[in-house]
Amino acid sequence: MSAVEQYARAHLVTDSSEGHRAVPAVLRYDAEADPHTVRIGLPDHRERALARHLLERGLRAPVTAGDVHIWPCGRVQTVVEFHAREGVTVVQFDAATLIRFLRRTYTATPVNH
Repeated sequence: MSAVEQYARAHLVTDSSEGHRAVPAVLRYDAEADPHTVRIGLPDHRERALARHLLERGLRAPVTAGDVHIWPCGRVQTVVEFHAREGVTVVQFDAATLIRFLRRTYTATPVNH
């Protein structure tokens, strides 16, 4: 097995009166296509790609790579922020969901450092 797909609930953080809005998200990993990249699909039908190791590091401490920022929010949440020309998308996940997903990606393919 080299592909992993996991459905998750995320909270889209907005500046509007809606505040945090629960949205469905899809976490994807395909070792054959790119063993170093994970993808996050959100309801706007755009997938955002980021380095798998960046997501893992962001669970423990704030990290930034290009237009992606990730940081822990308390003990049980993780925030992923994507910057693009169209604006900023801020998504909050349960850290446990991301940890389960990452474990599955490492089972799908061994880490080659």
